[in-house]
Amino acid sequence: MKLQPLFNNVIVKPFKPEEVTKSGLVLPETREKDRPEKGEIIACGPGKILDNGQVLTMSVKVGDQVLFKKYSADEIKIDDEEYLVLSENDIVAIIN
Repeated sequence: MKLQPLFNNVIVKPFKPEEVTKSGLVLPETREKDRPEKGEIIACGPGKILDNGQVLTMSVKVGDQVLFKKYSADEIKIDDEEYLVLSENDIVAIIN
């Protein structure tokens, strides 16, 4: 299934949280899991429509790895895969 977000929305595949700490400790699956804050953009909308009718193009693109606000995304599940839908305004940085 192919998703095409509308306006200035993006679809993000979240990165899995690390199961091992930097010091080598394995974290149990029962620990409380927060929403991810990093992911890769898999689809972008065309951009925001301004009051004068022009389209403001997106500053991110498919394949960009991004940081976003923790609780800004809506979760969706398609074919047993979890994705996040968020507005471009909720993206705080592109990871280079």
